[in-house]
Amino acid sequence: MTDATIIMDDEHEAQFRDYFALLKPRVMSLVVFTALAGLVVAPGQVHPFVAFFSILCIAIGGGASGALNMWYDSDIDQVMRRTAKRPIPAGKIEKGEALAIGLTLSAFSVIMLWLASNIVAAGLLAFTIFFYAVVYTMWLKRSTPQNIVIGGAAGAFPPMIGWAVVTGDITLSSVLMFMLVFMWTPPHFWSLALFMNSDYDAAKVPMLTVTHGRRSTRTHILVYTVLLAVTAAAMFATPLAGWTYLVTAVVMNGLFLKGAVDLYRRDETQAEADKYKAERSFFKLSLAYTFAHFTALMVDRALADFGIGGPF
Repeated sequence: MTDATIIMDDEHEAQFRDYFALLKPRVMSLVVFTALAGLVVAPGQVHPFVAFFSILCIAIGGGASGALNMWYDSDIDQVMRRTAKRPIPAGKIEKGEALAIGLTLSAFSVIMLWLASNIVAAGLLAFTIFFYAVVYTMWLKRSTPQNIVIGGAAGAFPPMIGWAVVTGDITLSSVLMFMLVFMWTPPHFWSLALFMNSDYDAAKVPMLTVTHGRRSTRTHILVYTVLLAVTAAAMFATPLAGWTYLVTAVVMNGLFLKGAVDLYRRDETQAEADKYKAERSFFKLSLAYTFAHFTALMVDRALADFGIGGPF
């Protein structure tokens, strides 16, 4: 064996960062954050260790979903520039190994969450993994331009899971937290698709930009942004929202609506000329949107606990 062969083998040998990347850490971070928010704002308390271990289980479940998604989508991941360096298409991890990791972590996370908290939280986690891996990845993603609309439910369940860890039930408050993420998902991903459309086209993924064009996608973004603002306002029907949330919701939804209107008014000649600058800015704003809203809810809960404000 030559030195060159040894070097090539080392380049394709999986390292810890490759296994971590298999779990989609960026997606996992949103899962962990919204689940933590759901747990913090829920009425009642759990032991700090139970809370920590439950969030860990939810994170592992989110990672398991990511591994199963990468296993199934490895054929289109190697076609898309954005995903070509993922562990499987890069030759770091074998498909069978990714499947085994995904299934093992799925079972572990659900069982351990059940033992640590309750069957409602564990059941919601199991359904979330199933929905993302089977309903979204295996069915919706390659069959309908509504893939993100329906499939967005998978990313919206974590705050409900966090809530259920504490309460053991599902209420209007947890459903509205679910709806906040659910309605946010389409404009978030469609704004990404506006400037990454060639990737989806090359992989033959029926994203809305591919099947209906960018003009229609801009209209859809505006419609869903309006619906998202209504959903954010509906949070005042719960005991969760206070002054912090009010200020945050007004500012963030005002900015988001303005961004959606600006996108709607753009034509493709203008967008291509500035390399989709407005679309990229809207996408970055969408990343801050959920963080700001769920942080505001946690701040209002903390203020209420200290008796210096909180929910109305």
